[in-house]
Amino acid sequence: MKFRIALLLIVLAAFARLIPHPPNFTPLAAIGLFGAAYLQRRWLIWMVPVLALFVSDLVLNNVVYSAFYDGFTWFTSGWVYLALALVILVGSLLLRTNVSPQRIIGSSLSASVLFFLVSNFGTWATTTLYPKSLAGLLACYTAGLPFFGNTLLGDLFFCGVMFGGYAWVLRSRTALVQN
Repeated sequence: MKFRIALLLIVLAAFARLIPHPPNFTPLAAIGLFGAAYLQRRWLIWMVPVLALFVSDLVLNNVVYSAFYDGFTWFTSGWVYLALALVILVGSLLLRTNVSPQRIIGSSLSASVLFFLVSNFGTWATTTLYPKSLAGLLACYTAGLPFFGNTLLGDLFFCGVMFGGYAWVLRSRTALVQN
């Protein structure tokens, strides 16, 4: 039952990517951290969040943003997947054995920083927007700063919803069984 509740929350969070939202205010980090904390099998910890990202990307890229792509798009940025993998690793290290509000907040903040660093590095490394120099990399990170606040808020919000929702459902279910 716990697995089904966790899986349902991850699926709902992935669908939340399809709802209009401020730039970078997404549930990706929360999905990775939550999956690392509550999915029991090691392969599920990696597969479920990555699959949630992939399927929601397919819908976003081929329906919502189809005007920006030429034909069907299977995959856009490996850097986002790398960032998600690092977030899952953080969750596995910090939340696997001990889920607490302090660890959730610390993991969420770490995830925000990781995503910012990796995604902006990817933009610098793979586009012609910035010179391939330290100054160009710093300019890319500087240009990304206005989006970082939304990343922080989105990660904290969705972690609160997912972890809090999971705890509430489990408590409510236990209370119903006891009555």
